[in-house]
Amino acid sequence: ERMISNDGKIVVYTVTPQEGDATLVIQQNTGNKLLEVPRGYAAQISEDGKFVVFKIKPTFQQTREAKIKKKKADEMPKDSLGIVSIENLKLDKIARVKSFKLPESNNSWLAWLYEKPENDKKRDEEEGTQMVLRNLNIAVADTFQKVTEYVFDKKGKNLLFEVTNNKKESLRSAIIWLKIEAIVFDTLAKNFGDAKGYSFDEEGTQLAYVATDDTGKIEQKNYSLYHFTKALNKTTFSNASKGISSNWRINENGTISFSKLGKNLFFGTGPKFIPKDTSLPEFDRVNVDVWHYNDDDLQPTQLKNLDADVKRSYLAKLDISNNQIVQIANEKFPRVLQTLEGDGTVFYAGTDEGKRVARQWQGFSVIDVYAINAMDGKATLIRTNLKGNISASYTGKYLLMYDERKKEYQTYNASTQKITSIAKDISFPLFDEENDVPDDANAYGIIKWMENDTHVLLYDRFDIWKVNPDAKEKSVAITSGRASKTEHRVVNINKEENYIEVNSPFLIRTTNEISRASGYIYKSQFNDAKPTEVFSELGLYNNFQKAKNSNTLIFSKETFSQSPNIFVSNTNVSVAKLSNLNPQQAQYNWVTAEVFKWKAYTGKETEGILYKPEDFDPSKKYPMIVYFYERSNQTLYNYLPPSPTPSRLNIPFFVSRGYIVFVPDIWYTTGNPGKSAYDYILSGTRAVVKKGFVDSTKIGLQGQSWGGYQIAHLITRTNLYAAAWAGAPVANMTSAYGGIRWGTGVNRQFQYEKTQSRIGATLWERRDLYIENSPLFHLPKVTTPLVIMANDKDDAVPWYQGIEMYTAMRRLNKKVWMLNYNDEVHNLVERKNRKDISIREQQFFDWLLKGEKPATWLSEGVP
Repeated sequence: ERMISNDGKIVVYTVTPQEGDATLVIQQNTGNKLLEVPRGYAAQISEDGKFVVFKIKPTFQQTREAKIKKKKADEMPKDSLGIVSIENLKLDKIARVKSFKLPESNNSWLAWLYEKPENDKKRDEEEGTQMVLRNLNIAVADTFQKVTEYVFDKKGKNLLFEVTNNKKESLRSAIIWLKIEAIVFDTLAKNFGDAKGYSFDEEGTQLAYVATDDTGKIEQKNYSLYHFTKALNKTTFSNASKGISSNWRINENGTISFSKLGKNLFFGTGPKFIPKDTSLPEFDRVNVDVWHYNDDDLQPTQLKNLDADVKRSYLAKLDISNNQIVQIANEKFPRVLQTLEGDGTVFYAGTDEGKRVARQWQGFSVIDVYAINAMDGKATLIRTNLKGNISASYTGKYLLMYDERKKEYQTYNASTQKITSIAKDISFPLFDEENDVPDDANAYGIIKWMENDTHVLLYDRFDIWKVNPDAKEKSVAITSGRASKTEHRVVNINKEENYIEVNSPFLIRTTNEISRASGYIYKSQFNDAKPTEVFSELGLYNNFQKAKNSNTLIFSKETFSQSPNIFVSNTNVSVAKLSNLNPQQAQYNWVTAEVFKWKAYTGKETEGILYKPEDFDPSKKYPMIVYFYERSNQTLYNYLPPSPTPSRLNIPFFVSRGYIVFVPDIWYTTGNPGKSAYDYILSGTRAVVKKGFVDSTKIGLQGQSWGGYQIAHLITRTNLYAAAWAGAPVANMTSAYGGIRWGTGVNRQFQYEKTQSRIGATLWERRDLYIENSPLFHLPKVTTPLVIMANDKDDAVPWYQGIEMYTAMRRLNKKVWMLNYNDEVHNLVERKNRKDISIREQQFFDWLLKGEKPATWLSEGVP
């Protein structure tokens, strides 16, 4: 958590331990620490930089003890609110605060809502609590009772809040519009059943929400849309209003928003539910899922998406000038690209209607692309069967399309209604040059459109290109990174900027593929001149933020031995370090990291990362663990905290204890994922052994998911490794091919035909490849002791894959163990389980690679 004030003078961040109490730090950009607040978090800086407002958690121990005592949610320790004045550094602390809000662009106002009073058992469950509105500059506050919801307008001139009293009171509920500067309270509604989606326009002169008078437990309540002007002129729209289909309704789950100029109001609509059949008692009702071959999605996918589908809303537009409603989105076009921030005359949408079944084995569906007239909702077909992405220009004059099959960008011009191929004069690929899955490569991507849609900025592997949308000008590279293999990527330093203004500042992060040096380029305004790096250093730079009203930047820098500390810069070469995380690291034997190069069995020169202990002695013989997934060489400078692991190897922990860890890159050929893993992992392992500091009889393997599969395959091909640990491996591609990824409910066929598993054919076309690449069919050859983690709620790899491998190896009298963390998913979530598996990994590898005594679970099992 990190932020910088608009004037660039104040930096706020939190330092959070893995387990324990965080610290909020308020610091000047000169490095001078102003204040540290224990347990502070969720901070915001006022627009003028004079105040920092944040929440303060109870202590870690308080919360832990309350959980041990199994206290109810209302009885748990509650957050406090902290307000700090930068002028005098006084901390004002307010207990039991549920939430707070600051206007986006106003220096004066802060509102917060209290938790319900302690031990107030008579209170109605839905009854509101006390809200406070404070003027920060003069420390004057007003209180309002029994508030449930509240929202500022962008400029902080208005506050809308909802009051909910006890159901027995005559005034059960009310919506109040407070015009703050005039101190005028207007009651907009009373005694309604429910209200949602409160939204002001940009200027704070209009507001809207949806509400219902239904108060009972009705399956589907009837909501109306309410629109108010500043003069309190009210317009109401119901399900019967013109523009809403007879079998549709106003959907309370839709987002309500005004267009930038306040001319249009957007809200959600959707089909009415089919009422449930209540003629049968519950015990006579049959619960059955019917799987049909023409369903768009498999039943598990439908069930996963059920709640979202029931709540799904479709974009509708109210033209405020004439109160006409136009349905923009529908079931054919569920997602629509708006233009001109809602004020455009043409919107865009893609639809895969009638083409969705093929997602099962393709992993994607092609789309038909339409232009939608925002005035009447009429849709015009632009092109059919696009495999790729679409992106609208800011004004909507152009739609950019990337065709993955043709490997080209195209633009649709709404004025001429013509499609033009663009960027064809760029001689370098605009798609992934290193793609090695049996599918079309993805584009490197679009950055943004420029002001007035004059150009669009696109990426290639290294550089940024300025491209004319009508192909009437030569494309221009505005960076020059290819010769030095330096990647240039734009950092979005203005979150409100929907296009690139010629006179606005421009920040680019750089990363050199060879040295892994990182840096940045800052341009005070956008132009075609080739920029030069402000600085470039070995390490990894991330999380850039620029002060809104000054040229001050903050960012994080990390290396394999330095935590990601916060640095500040004035966008020139002046860089200062602000934070100092993990000083205790100096007490431990840490890691060094280096790029290791070798020639694989395929003949390809390749790379990996070699981690050694800080006190490495080349004359010694070390045990080694080989860890891998696909390619990791660009993570050379990533800081790896020694945290309990959800699945991967805890590299600094093992290296600190005297292991070498090797992470090889793997390059794949279609149809041979197992052999590809063998060619690169084994050749890399042997290349490291040749250096003389690794004991070739004490080498282990560790990997998770795709890494786990590759381990399972590898131990059927070699006896080099003395120990192997495979998390969530696929053992049998023939059964996994038809399995379900339970996290999404989708079928796994696409993974084998088009993506990571890289077979590139159906099971019936190349059964030989599925069998050849399935460890299950080659397990008699295994001599390496293996631990499998396969969890019974795995949401990616069906856990029966682990069972298949375990039972087969047990039948073959091989040394095999399986860990099933009950109710856990693909990567462990519960910290207690992460601690447990970290300990077990240590015990396993220490036994087989260091000669330690085996733990009981290894030697005897756990009944």
